[in-house]
Amino acid sequence: MNMGLQTTRVLLILTVGMLGAGCGTSADQIAAPQPLPSNAGIDREDDGTNWPSYGRTYSEAHESPLTQITAANISRLGLTAAIDLGNDPHGATVPLAIDGVVYVTVGQSKVHAIDARSGKLLWMHDPQVAKHAKRQMRFAWGARGLAYWDGKIYVGTVDGRLIALDARSGREVWSVRTTDPEDDRYISGAPRVFRGLVIIGHGGADIAPVRGYVTAYDAATGAQRWRFYTVPGNPADGFENEAMRSAAKTWTGEWWKKGGGGTVWNAITYDPEQNLVFLGTGNGAPYNRRLRSPEGGDNLFLASIVALDATSGEYRWHYQVTPGESWDFNDAMDITLATLTLDGKPRKVLLHAPKNGFFYVIDRITGKVISAEKFADHVTWAERVDLTTGRPVETPIARDPTALIWPSTMGAHNWQPMAFNRKTGLVYIPTIEMPGQLDDRKLSPATWTFQRGQWNTGYSLPSGEVPANAGTSYLQAYDPVRQRRVWQAPLPGAWPGGVLTTAGNLVFNGQADGKFKAYAADSGRELWSFNAGLGITGAPISFSASNTQYIAVVAGWGGLGAAYFGPLSGFGWQARAKHNHLFLFALDGKASPPEQAPPTQAQPIDDPAMTLDPAKVQAGGELFSRTCVGCHGAGAYAAGLAPDLRASAVLLDPRAFRSIVHDGTLVERGMPQYAELTDEQLETLRHFIRAQARAHLPPNR
Repeated sequence: MNMGLQTTRVLLILTVGMLGAGCGTSADQIAAPQPLPSNAGIDREDDGTNWPSYGRTYSEAHESPLTQITAANISRLGLTAAIDLGNDPHGATVPLAIDGVVYVTVGQSKVHAIDARSGKLLWMHDPQVAKHAKRQMRFAWGARGLAYWDGKIYVGTVDGRLIALDARSGREVWSVRTTDPEDDRYISGAPRVFRGLVIIGHGGADIAPVRGYVTAYDAATGAQRWRFYTVPGNPADGFENEAMRSAAKTWTGEWWKKGGGGTVWNAITYDPEQNLVFLGTGNGAPYNRRLRSPEGGDNLFLASIVALDATSGEYRWHYQVTPGESWDFNDAMDITLATLTLDGKPRKVLLHAPKNGFFYVIDRITGKVISAEKFADHVTWAERVDLTTGRPVETPIARDPTALIWPSTMGAHNWQPMAFNRKTGLVYIPTIEMPGQLDDRKLSPATWTFQRGQWNTGYSLPSGEVPANAGTSYLQAYDPVRQRRVWQAPLPGAWPGGVLTTAGNLVFNGQADGKFKAYAADSGRELWSFNAGLGITGAPISFSASNTQYIAVVAGWGGLGAAYFGPLSGFGWQARAKHNHLFLFALDGKASPPEQAPPTQAQPIDDPAMTLDPAKVQAGGELFSRTCVGCHGAGAYAAGLAPDLRASAVLLDPRAFRSIVHDGTLVERGMPQYAELTDEQLETLRHFIRAQARAHLPPNR
């Protein structure tokens, strides 16, 4: 659906006196019939004109070579425009920029095209996700990024479609369904494009018996070229290839009935020199190995980097960072290409900081691990990585269900992009320090089954909120050659934003408290700050138009940490009260920030006439932790992605509550339908949420 300006609310703040801004450039000039670049420089590390892919180039380094903005003049950096992207949930995303046009997706995979020089909205495409999605909407909120190739913008949707749009007009060129509409796979990651192919994976292993795969399509037509499964299926059905036959030997029991997992929901990197595609594979389905593979085993290719031939999709090699994955230590974080001088010689390597807390330098030709050291302060599940075998040496408490394990399932580094600066030689990692407990003592492999459309970790889920002191975060500069930290800067909360670094000796990072900051890349000294008025989760980009270097970032709250963490993410970002914005900056920008609703904390309300049943409160808490927690927060203490139900008058009326939850009257606004819940279950949810509200009423109530 292509919508014009008249149907999209856009707040535009134009630059006054911006140096070389070219503000007189019109949308008509932008849309002049000159051919758009085929790949817009995705293969050129030293050409920073465009930002054509999620990590800018094939290296996925989130680095810009532009030097107009530097550590010496960043005090002149100012706002040039702020474009209102609406108040849909989920603004955790990374834009693209091609020939002065910024492309960004927010909400339910809506794509906007904006002229950076004038700030005008050129077009907006709405894929109408709510009309197509089913259970997928329960745990997936939108797309984290886009891809570009030969005049087309590619976006994946929550309901499993991959769509190609004409970059000039927003017209849909083709659309393919990459998943079965009846299963629970969804797309939240950015596609990648190379050699005329567009590749996409999916998520869903947290909520359903999903077997992961990636699919490559013809970028021009959408025709499927190849598909690679990341874990083996039922042996009775035969194996797709020798890689799956070999991987099956590392599984036990009837794992295929649990799906297996291994979804590729984020990290995909293409190496043009080797013509290899590197996949970062996900956690097991369920997380708990004791339930999916009762007699143990490494469970290939979970939590691995898998290298495939880019043309055929055939397996080449793998490296598993977490054998026998059982902690949700998925391997879906950035896989960055670099050339490092090691032992006096240049080595082509992969740089990788996954959830498990170890930083890996891996030979990208052979897949052999070169070095691996802890990049987080607290990593207690493993002592070290044995470089002879490449395997982690687990600690005695690693699989103890009573132990507190570092890091938690949120990981020491989640999906928010890190960045690698070729000048400083440093990697900049948004790091989380948080422990977690994975208790499965009440669960049995013989009786445990997936509950479709619910959170299925394979562990007992707590029903209380996450305390405000449960974790911390910081931005760190890490030396991959010496495997040591160079500097760090504290960050608010425990859900840090992604990172951009530039050749101007700069590192940009958006933060959970709404601050957008720049640091000196070599020393970590804070140089500049801007208040965006809303938490920032995605990564910034930089590009050039009309001889002006721009920095662009989306202020948008999103991801699991923006939903689940409650008090830990309690910065007052109330759902739908604030609008996502694309902010554009350049030297001598003079625009004023937009007005935003001030941050406010939810005020729980009560119904004194309602008598709470302790049994219903307990049952409701268990059900809430399986169904509602992914959006409305642990313990019903929302962190801002969705409304705080403790403060909602809807909960006071059983009929209104049933209409929304069971009947799906607010599906178009992003609230999924739970038609399978009985009236009795709905009532237990009301009792639990009312109990949580009463526990947090102001003292004078």
